[in-house]
Amino acid sequence: MASGFGQTSALTKILIVENDIGLSEEIKSLLEEERFECRIELDGIEGQKRFLEDDFDLIILAMMISGINGLDLLRSIRKTSEIPVILISNKAAEVDRVLGLELGADDYLVKPFYMRELLARVNAVMRRYRRETHSLNAGVKLTEFEGLKLDPASRTAYLESAPLEITSVEYDFLDALMGRAGITVSRETISQKVLRRNFTPLDRSIDVHISQLRKKIGNRPGGGSRIKTVRGSGYIFVTD
Repeated sequence: MASGFGQTSALTKILIVENDIGLSEEIKSLLEEERFECRIELDGIEGQKRFLEDDFDLIILAMMISGINGLDLLRSIRKTSEIPVILISNKAAEVDRVLGLELGADDYLVKPFYMRELLARVNAVMRRYRRETHSLNAGVKLTEFEGLKLDPASRTAYLESAPLEITSVEYDFLDALMGRAGITVSRETISQKVLRRNFTPLDRSIDVHISQLRKKIGNRPGGGSRIKTVRGSGYIFVTD
């Protein structure tokens, strides 16, 4: 079973699932120049088999692939793993971007894209996941408000002692907001701290992740959302 992140191997292993041979080879060549180890699969069925048989640190997944389409493969992956996934698609429609993020993708790129932009996204995603076990377990402090708790050692969120099924990027959103509870955190700050990129007004990724989080963490014990939108500014994790 693919373990996702937390490996100690020298090279970061990336699975590329894309049926455009030319594009997949171009991605592989670029990433291997940056000392990533890459494996290409040209359809969803083979991609799923390879994911289950080997350990990878990240998946670059095309939405439009044969066998099992990218979204169905993403659904299958998210049943067992929080491995980082970057979706790539030739569809620029907002509904497709939103759906991919709602299903648990960590990032989304629309074709055609610059290879260096893909590399920047890969590096940003991997920085969020690359954690040394010994540093996580040394002197960590739990963050807790009204029954919602973050454990940085395991990167797990708990609600009334029950673990929440959230993705790792959703954990980072919670960490950014709960770490400044009661204070408005701007979209620009969230984009730079969590997504590792500059904020653009047309990027709906933050709104989608926040919407998903609200569904998972529920309301405050006395009623009302734990995360409120501050119009024109950002978000605030509400406390007394």
